[in-house]
Amino acid sequence: MAASDFPLFGDPSDPHGGHGPQGPSRAEVLAAVEARLRTAFGEPGGRAGVTFLGAEKIEVLRFGPDAEGLVRYATLGMAAAPMADPTSAVADPVRGPRVELLLTLRGGRDEVLRALAVFAATPQVEGLVVAPGSSLDLGGPLWPGAPFTSVLAGEGGGLVEDLELEEPADPVRFLPLLPMTPNEAAHKRVHGAAELQERWLAHGTDLRDPDRRGVALD
Repeated sequence: MAASDFPLFGDPSDPHGGHGPQGPSRAEVLAAVEARLRTAFGEPGGRAGVTFLGAEKIEVLRFGPDAEGLVRYATLGMAAAPMADPTSAVADPVRGPRVELLLTLRGGRDEVLRALAVFAATPQVEGLVVAPGSSLDLGGPLWPGAPFTSVLAGEGGGLVEDLELEEPADPVRFLPLLPMTPNEAAHKRVHGAAELQERWLAHGTDLRDPDRRGVALD
């Protein structure tokens, strides 16, 4: 997947795109998504953008750190178009699931921006549908020196409420991303997302800790 230059929190560009025959335009969706993120987290402290070959621009907004030292990263652009079932002969330009991705890290790791943009572009580039329980694998560390190479998409509706759009478009869901070590990712593939999350919960794992060790899987 080839990417253009990715300036760290460079000057933002306004999203653009044409109106479809029904439902909201790309610009309208992205404006509403950013407004919802600002309502939840306040003003962003920075933003960066990247464009992948054959895909629309993806931006990543950074919020925080807050009083607990938590930094939140949110994608902007993934929800501009609905995700299409790769088995469908014709993609619906209006109906279908729409999501944006959220990652929370204690202290922040701005180098994770490129990984988030790659994940957000996956539906456009690879035709995948990202939903709670999905795994997204980068194939390398999420940021330099990170012990994690993939993420698990959690349930939406927690940090940011679903965003209703003009009918007949589906609402936008904001899915938290939970970093996984390679061993955790392999365990999830065999035993499922729910079992891995139960292990995290049982061990009191702080999934926001960028330096945490993998949970015991024996």
